[in-house]
Amino acid sequence: MPKYYEDKEEDNRACAGIREDFKACLLQHDCVVKEGKMPSECLKEGHCKALQTSFFECKRSMLDTRSRFRGRKGY
Repeated sequence: MPKYYEDKEEDNRACAGIREDFKACLLQHDCVVKEGKMPSECLKEGHCKALQTSFFECKRSMLDTRSRFRGRKGY
């Protein structure tokens, strides 16, 4: 479930909830915080893989031509 915060501005971009969760997962992961690695390096190691896949699927659904008839998936 996406995390929304009251003190933040509303993000109307597509997949905003998943984007925020994915970003938070990477920046708060031990790989970045304790080991001091870049978030891109932690992604290559496989951290936050489920959120990365969900974000990819959400973005891909925007390009899917079938979504013109069905509508974008409810992410």
